Amino acid sequence: MAEEPNGKKRKEETFEGAGVSPGIATGPAFVVSAEHEAVAEWSVSEEQIAGEVVRFEEAIIATRRQIKEIQQGLRNAIGQADASIFDAHLMVLDDRSFIEDVLAGLKTERRNVETIVRAVARKYADALSGMDDEYLRERAADVKDVAHRVLRNLHGEQTELHEGMQSKCVVVAHELVPSQIAGLRRETVAGIATDLGSRTCHAAIMARSLEIPAVMGLRNASSAVGPGNQVIVDGDKGLLIVAPSKQRRREYGALARTREHIQSELVGLRDEAAETKDGHGIVLSANIELPADVDGAIARGAAGVGLFRSEYLYLTSTTLPSEEEQFIAYSDVVKRVAPDYVIIRTLDLGGDKIASNLSIPRERNPFMGWRAIRFCLSHPDVFKTQLRAILRASAFGAAKIMYPMICSMSEVTEANELLHQAKSELAAEGVAFDDEIDVGVMIETPSAALTSDAIAPLVDFFSLGTNDLIQYTLAVDRANELVATLYKPTHPAILQLIKMTIDAGHQHNIWVGVCGEMAADPLLAPLLVGLGVDELSVTPPAVPVVKDVVRSMIYPEAQRLAQAALQTSSPEHIVGMCKELIGRTAPEILELVR
Repeated sequence: MAEEPNGKKRKEETFEGAGVSPGIATGPAFVVSAEHEAVAEWSVSEEQIAGEVVRFEEAIIATRRQIKEIQQGLRNAIGQADASIFDAHLMVLDDRSFIEDVLAGLKTERRNVETIVRAVARKYADALSGMDDEYLRERAADVKDVAHRVLRNLHGEQTELHEGMQSKCVVVAHELVPSQIAGLRRETVAGIATDLGSRTCHAAIMARSLEIPAVMGLRNASSAVGPGNQVIVDGDKGLLIVAPSKQRRREYGALARTREHIQSELVGLRDEAAETKDGHGIVLSANIELPADVDGAIARGAAGVGLFRSEYLYLTSTTLPSEEEQFIAYSDVVKRVAPDYVIIRTLDLGGDKIASNLSIPRERNPFMGWRAIRFCLSHPDVFKTQLRAILRASAFGAAKIMYPMICSMSEVTEANELLHQAKSELAAEGVAFDDEIDVGVMIETPSAALTSDAIAPLVDFFSLGTNDLIQYTLAVDRANELVATLYKPTHPAILQLIKMTIDAGHQHNIWVGVCGEMAADPLLAPLLVGLGVDELSVTPPAVPVVKDVVRSMIYPEAQRLAQAALQTSSPEHIVGMCKELIGRTAPEILELVR
């Protein structure tokens, strides 16, 4: 039993959630009480409405200034990629529907503006929370965050969450909104634990960017933690341990020291090649969301960009990005990564990514609906604008084009025809571009994998998008916690489809990569290398870990592992085989993945 600040003994208690930011954090709990905004209500006369409108406008202006200050602070601290999260907050402030609903409420309700803002924000947040789309559900937190700031400004309050934190602590809350996390100081915050939240919410993204260990989705854990209670956050396993025993604290203390030592050693691999001990090399590149992510990828030793998700331009803008805006973003990345290549995935919207500036209808099953290449081929004007921008950027370095969500040869043929038209237009205009630019497709549907032999002659490379490939093959919604245990990257069907795609690519002399989460799992790196992949594209933080695994093994041993896995029916047994190999070749990695 551990002794708490009040002198009483408390039994160790463990809560399970989702590990959204890796690492281990220990310390006293700084408990943030669930805020139920106390808003005084009063009636206003018709003559007073104008004054309430002025108060509202002033609060909006102040809130916009604060959010932009937060953005600038984040740009200076961790880069533009994470600062752009607050573009969603600015969009709420600029949303005419939101503003007009408040103004209309003032006139019809004749109540003070605080009351109206709270009611309108609640309506918007409740509507978003009830959406089937997980991405839209998570945006409810953005509305709450903005409304909270507007109300504070109406009240004249300026208190930030970090005030009152005296020492290295673990923030425990029912929910944290992005601006609260952005205001945290890493020198005083060791970890984060919240009842609400998931890996896709902006708060989780912020925690990962700030490299603060975090666990979310703990349900009711915050109500069981008192101020000053000793806690441990295990961001790898998704655990919050309250009142840990001395033995538990010793175990986690030793584990944290080991992890820190290993991570510092891996930094030295930055300039080393991703090749096995016997000289078999692969390309180890990075997945990025935004141009600013390039710095982190290069700093960690990535050899280029294997997946540049271009849809961020559409998700963070209220209007369709122009050809010039896209060209500036793409060419910036291409120049900075040169002479290595950059694979720009064409617009992949739909599913869990909805842009307000595009007419994508609400669908009952969006992951199998009108998304990605299907949307692009239905909107050739939007698609060709993007293709022209990528082609123009190719004049400044090794840019490549990749089509997502391909299901058939006809889609590739139609997309290539639009690409040919874009090339002809640019040539007629005298605009420079790489006429031999490589074109590839993402293999992320069973139909694409099964017909990869027919698709290969039409393209220059394949990239396996294993996240969706697993989801579609196993009929498992990867965002549904009720079936999460069925989502198995090492399922025999998945390995067979991966092997089939690799063999088809190599038979037609094109290279094959993997850009899904499977590539970033160091346990599975020997398996994928053994199956014959030529490239692994991973999140920037995973580059040193995966590189260490590759450099520690011998290629024939990886091939034997892959052959044995293809003959094995148990996904769990295959994972065990991978762990056994890494335990012999790179045992330090097992300390990081546990």
